[in-house]
Amino acid sequence: MNLNVTKTPLKTYTQDEAFKASLTYFKNDDLAARVWLNKYALKDSQGNIYELTPNDMHRRIAKELARVEKKYTNPLTEDEIFDLIKDFKYIVPQGSPMAGIGNPYQIASLSNCFVIGNSGNSDSYGGVMKIDQEQVQLMKRRGGVGHDLSHIRPKGSAVNNSALTSTGIVPFMERYSNSTREVAQDGRRGALMLSVSINHPDSEDFINAKLEQGKVTGANVSVRIDDAFMEAVKNGTEYTQKYPIFSSQPKISKTIEATALWKKIVHNAWKSAEPGILFWDTIINESIPDCYADLGYKTVSTNPCGEIPLCPYDSCRLLAINLFSYVDHPFTKEASFDFELFKKHIKAAQRIMDDIIDLELEKIDAILLKIDEDPEVDEVKATERNLWINIKKKAQEGRRTGIGITAEGDMLAGLGIQYGSEAGNAFSLEVHKTIAIEAYRGSVHLAKERGAFLVYDSEREQNNPFIQRLKEADNKLYYDMMEYGRRNIALLTIAPTGTTSLMTQTTSGIEPVFLPVYKRRRKVNPGDKEARIDFVDEVGDSWEEYVVFHQRFKQWMEVNGMDTSVNYSQKEINKLIKKSPYHKATSNDVDWLSKVRMQGAIQKWVDHSISVTINLPSDATEELVGDLYLKAWEVGCKGVTVYRDGSRSGVLIANDDKEDKNQNILTPFPRKRPESLEADVVRFQNNKEKWIAFIGLIDGKPYEIFTGLADDEDGILIPRWVNEGVIIKNRNEDGTSRYDFQYKNIRGYKTTIEGLSHKFNPEYWNYAKLISSTLRHGMPIDKIVDLINSLQLDSESINTWKNGVVRALKRFVEDGTQVKGQVCDACKSENLIYQEGCLTCKDCGSSKCG
Repeated sequence: MNLNVTKTPLKTYTQDEAFKASLTYFKNDDLAARVWLNKYALKDSQGNIYELTPNDMHRRIAKELARVEKKYTNPLTEDEIFDLIKDFKYIVPQGSPMAGIGNPYQIASLSNCFVIGNSGNSDSYGGVMKIDQEQVQLMKRRGGVGHDLSHIRPKGSAVNNSALTSTGIVPFMERYSNSTREVAQDGRRGALMLSVSINHPDSEDFINAKLEQGKVTGANVSVRIDDAFMEAVKNGTEYTQKYPIFSSQPKISKTIEATALWKKIVHNAWKSAEPGILFWDTIINESIPDCYADLGYKTVSTNPCGEIPLCPYDSCRLLAINLFSYVDHPFTKEASFDFELFKKHIKAAQRIMDDIIDLELEKIDAILLKIDEDPEVDEVKATERNLWINIKKKAQEGRRTGIGITAEGDMLAGLGIQYGSEAGNAFSLEVHKTIAIEAYRGSVHLAKERGAFLVYDSEREQNNPFIQRLKEADNKLYYDMMEYGRRNIALLTIAPTGTTSLMTQTTSGIEPVFLPVYKRRRKVNPGDKEARIDFVDEVGDSWEEYVVFHQRFKQWMEVNGMDTSVNYSQKEINKLIKKSPYHKATSNDVDWLSKVRMQGAIQKWVDHSISVTINLPSDATEELVGDLYLKAWEVGCKGVTVYRDGSRSGVLIANDDKEDKNQNILTPFPRKRPESLEADVVRFQNNKEKWIAFIGLIDGKPYEIFTGLADDEDGILIPRWVNEGVIIKNRNEDGTSRYDFQYKNIRGYKTTIEGLSHKFNPEYWNYAKLISSTLRHGMPIDKIVDLINSLQLDSESINTWKNGVVRALKRFVEDGTQVKGQVCDACKSENLIYQEGCLTCKDCGSSKCG
């Protein structure tokens, strides 16, 4: 085994040298250059940069893939692979493979996502803690994680320990969410998907957890919905929830009105874009790996974006094919799609994906070696080591791949076909059917050369609906597969392609263009002679506005003889868009039911799932959301997500959003403080010290704050699992006020910590009173954060404490709130918002939680 597989070049480059070179490479696309340099250029832990442009990276990847190819017959050469992946033109390894292949400076997996779980669906406390630890161990290696909570006993059910009854699902949601946030360091946020079956008696609590309690901020949540529930919704009948779910002899059974719970799901999705929906019977019935469920391949949850349903300890690596590159003479009357080249490259992509599995197995061996060499005792390392052994076993046995696409919107525009039209849907369907057939053909060919995946059994699969569709489409392919097997257990997905699409300079994934032309602002010095001032904000800063063209829209302009250097007015921009193939084909233009039908049709040719978003205007009704969900189930979608404009961060918010018009008006709390307040406990790490904050809440909004060092002789000692309680205002014997914190211990008894305000010295407490006063008068949280950050304090320790307060309060900033006066570290954009307490760039997706 060759772990240190790349000969590290001795030459290094400065940040400025690499940026200038990559800016030239991307034809002055500043955002693409910064994203590549910050996320994917080869660097060591000291920040030395070893690659000047993306083609240095492509050469690094090609060398490694060629090394693997040499193990097999008919190997691809390094140059052949390089020609396929260079310039992001045809085949693009996504995310972890791009950053990690041939990288000797990090010990990390090449997998983009994982699902974990306990055998036998154990809901013991030990099992819960094991999942928590495994989740953290995966996230520290860059992986996104999903797991299901349907095995956890419902709230109030009997348990054989001192607690006597179960606390239900929600506390464990909070635990896993908090773990995600804790492991997300250095500007990267962990990615977690939590799911639960609608058949579980606690599913309504799960659905409400994020909206009503606002505590599960580190996870996406999705509900697994079965066909029986959907039929009950359609027919207005009752539905029986059980624990264990779907048991013929349940310990707990509860009959509900299906439509009432359905309306709750729809309302929450309309209001906050969660929960997502997973049509679980469709997923399982269509799943080829579930033909091997008794061998450990039973699908239990999905990755964080929902495009890969997985069994416990399986993982997947992602690769995108750039569809726009197969359009010959784009944006002209002679435009056509080169299906022959496309088919050839799909088979090559499947071969490259299989090579990446071999490289992943080497990476896992390196991780295991690192674990063995770590100084901790074996008992401490056991969970992490067993985790990676299980992951290695699944990768070796099933060799799962994740071939997807990007640039669907640009492909159609380049061909002069309107996205969302009948013609557009029909052409997209033909493209994805071609991908399915040729990828499976490639996997069968690999099985001839390299052997089938280890548990392949044609009899198990022969009645699978997806396999039957392949048989109908290509009889020879089917019988070759029956004879030779297949190299990979499942092959295809359509993932979101965030940074990938920035570097391919195309529309993202299967989505249409968001906006073909938009305006950005950059701050200018009004005293400069050359300064052009187009806008002055409320604090007096001057800004220049400039037009940004979507790269392929710009290409359309150039092909049609239009000047892209002109600073067009909005009226002129509107005229340009109207002439273009992007007219009425943006994410807000596309007919929503048409998009759902498109997803359902394409899903028939994607063996995993599709990450796609239905974007709705802010005035869309709950009824429309419900209709779209119902239609998605009827047409065969495996999952669906709806974003209503302004309902959640991460989506551009329209300027006329009525809900935001009064967001800066002060709405004071009751003048007299209630004797007791519900409180959140927030833990964080600052300068390697453990901190704790107690935040008193009224209607879920911060009213006061107590904070300082935890586990210190002058601090407050409370158990690690405590994350909520009550702050009670009491009197000391001398008549002075004190504030006590009370929580329930694991036996359900109340424990009181006396005198929060007296745990810290007077200077800390005075600042806490100042901050609490601004909270009580209804000042927006983001403004309070700005205020605290602006305090000029002499004491270094007080400044450190100040940072802790900011981190605690950021959790409560409303998602989508614009950030002013700061720029993105990755792309230098000023288009920043708060998202779950983190500063998130809406242009490049970079997130900073510090």
